[in-house]
Amino acid sequence: MNILLFTAQELSATGQLYIQDNRRQSHLAKVIKPDVGERLRVGQINGSTGHAEVLQHTTEATLLQVTLTQPPIEPLPLKLLLAVPRPKMMRRILQTCATMGVSEITLLNSAKVEKSYWQTPFLQAQNIIDNLVLGLEQAGTTHLPQVHKAPLFKPFVEDQLALWAGQSTKLVAHPRDAQPCPTASKQAMTLAIGPEGGFTDYEVGKLQQQGFTSLSLGPRILRVETAVPVAIARLCAL
Repeated sequence: MNILLFTAQELSATGQLYIQDNRRQSHLAKVIKPDVGERLRVGQINGSTGHAEVLQHTTEATLLQVTLTQPPIEPLPLKLLLAVPRPKMMRRILQTCATMGVSEITLLNSAKVEKSYWQTPFLQAQNIIDNLVLGLEQAGTTHLPQVHKAPLFKPFVEDQLALWAGQSTKLVAHPRDAQPCPTASKQAMTLAIGPEGGFTDYEVGKLQQQGFTSLSLGPRILRVETAVPVAIARLCAL
């Protein structure tokens, strides 16, 4: 935990923060072990960062006086259109997206996505938030990516994708008949990454009809959990 995050609702009118939930308090008690008067780095989710002075600390609860002084690190101008990955990869990918600063994610169905993947507990709203927060804590930042779900491929791509992607540069990671990966930039982008085995030719065609261009990440076939950070690092000026 490189930053202690909290929501605006948790902060009192006098700027005090009371921590007693299991995960954060356990980390404070077992790992950080702060002394009264010590300062900790803190941040408000989707808000500013700063420090907090420890007013009280026991193994059960911690009381902090928060001072927010720094503006948040801006998210990347990148939206990720991601075919739902295998459940055991979901947590890691969500954390990586938050750590690297992805602004929004739409989890998309695909022909190669097993129906059972949509039933995983990792797709429950609170589990998604929990994993995104873990990624933010690693990065020391506060922007919580918005996550949407599109369980029907064709209706979403035909009816909603253009509005969601807006005027961004639209790219789909697809090795066949693809252009080399462009140089990293700060321009707005929407990146589509398929499931293990990639999007089908039909799905790639549908994306291309919406203005997406195929790009290659190189001659090696990458797992989704590897392709996501590789693509972000190569496309975006971090």
